[in-house]
Amino acid sequence: MELCCSTFLFHAKLPSLSRFSIPSTTLFNPSHLIKTHHSLFGFLGFSSSSLQLSLLQHSSPRTPTPVLASSSSTSSTAEVKKDKLPADLDVQEFQEPNSSVRLSVNVPPAVCNDCYQTVLREATKQAKIPGFRPGKNIPESMILAYFGKENVQKATIESILKRTLPHAMSSVDGRALKDSVRITTNFSDMEEMYISSKSLMYDVEVDVLPEVRWTPEDGYKNLKIVVEIDTEIEAEVACGRELRRRYKTLGPLRIVADRGLQVGDVVVVDISAATIDQNGADGQNIPSAESKGFQFDTEDGDILIPGFLDSIFGIRPGETKSFPLVFPESWRQEDLRGVQAQFTVECKELFYRDLPPLDDSLADKLFPGCSTLDEVKEALLQKCRELEQTAKEQATDNAILDQLRKMVQVDIPQSLLEEEGRQMYGTKLLEIQARMKLSDEQLASLTSPKAVNEYIKYERENIIEVIKQNLAVGDIFKRENLQVATDEVVKEVANSIEEFKKHKQEYNEERIKEQVQEVLEGAKVLEWLREHAEIQYVTR
Repeated sequence: MELCCSTFLFHAKLPSLSRFSIPSTTLFNPSHLIKTHHSLFGFLGFSSSSLQLSLLQHSSPRTPTPVLASSSSTSSTAEVKKDKLPADLDVQEFQEPNSSVRLSVNVPPAVCNDCYQTVLREATKQAKIPGFRPGKNIPESMILAYFGKENVQKATIESILKRTLPHAMSSVDGRALKDSVRITTNFSDMEEMYISSKSLMYDVEVDVLPEVRWTPEDGYKNLKIVVEIDTEIEAEVACGRELRRRYKTLGPLRIVADRGLQVGDVVVVDISAATIDQNGADGQNIPSAESKGFQFDTEDGDILIPGFLDSIFGIRPGETKSFPLVFPESWRQEDLRGVQAQFTVECKELFYRDLPPLDDSLADKLFPGCSTLDEVKEALLQKCRELEQTAKEQATDNAILDQLRKMVQVDIPQSLLEEEGRQMYGTKLLEIQARMKLSDEQLASLTSPKAVNEYIKYERENIIEVIKQNLAVGDIFKRENLQVATDEVVKEVANSIEEFKKHKQEYNEERIKEQVQEVLEGAKVLEWLREHAEIQYVTR
């Protein structure tokens, strides 16, 4: 199982979307809150960007698409060092809708003063005031005059935030989702409070990994699954079709001149259709049912609306036939189901295949390496059995996952929804790029925030279903204490990196490891579910 060929469970992902910079929502950007003397930020060493980095590093990292909500999704990769504070913070935690937590942080004067003194010490090192050598004691009043009292106060508030946030968020360690932290208190309010009381209060909101609620509890342990298998994938049926398909490629098409259409012919027709009203008169045209120069093999008549092929048998080139048909309730276009329509078909060209006798002399052409028709049939049957087994397993897994989604309830945070949406959109762009070359202008349009947001909006329900599925699978992995062998992870990582190098694509090895772990954990869960489920197969 290659990572680059992800199965139906995990939508294909690449660690580095180097050509597709999918914009993310800015959850907290201190730069628009804190605007102080540039040099002051420089020597303090915690500019607005570093503060934001501090926030993101403290959040428990998760993969952008949590294929599994496993320990790899919430465990911290690097423990954020917490400065020792001269006094304890007062932090109150409040549960908010959609798996969000609000932390109300009260910073006592002792901590605020300590941060203020730190700002002054750093300012002293960098200030270039005539009569004072760098690093020497400079009166506080002169420091304030040099940098501006208001700027020093702003820098102090930033210092307070940077030092206290890791402590304040201790209660959500292991649960917080990366890139979801945002300070909701206006900076002006924090500034006003600090000036008046030399203390600080602020609120922080952070999204946490959603709780998976099962209905019924542990219902996944006794799944009863009905899997519908299409007769088209049955090995014997598929083998016969494939043998016939290969055989027909050996015969050139010849023009039919002396008869009408019969089974086995290839025909080119123009098709038009219109609805039939209650009085039996033609109504509106049906554009989706119209086609010019439509060519099809009469042996593949099952792809057409029932009754269509029978209605045109005997038609000759240049001849037109008109007949009524009803679209079946199973028709792929929902608005046409049950609709009665009048079809008009004009035969443009008619061909037959001039096929050689089907005997052992064709064996090597039908399946290289075979010398008899029996060998061809056996080789094709073996391949079709493998395909049947793969299709059967995939259909089983799809049925299991579909039932899991119906059994779980999850309050999905907005940040998780948006991140999953961006990952799915990025995957779609990669698929588009694989099919066609995109110009820089097209790329710019497709990766714009507007395009991404529109995708997330219209695909919201699908995104939610994917998240529910992935969280359910991850929850089962943890509940059942399943394990993935380390050597298997190492092997798959090496295979994936080799694929990236082969196609000269950029990659992030750590991201690949995360994805490999997720895919293998998902496969392990599905294996466990298949073993413990009651599965019934029915043919349709």
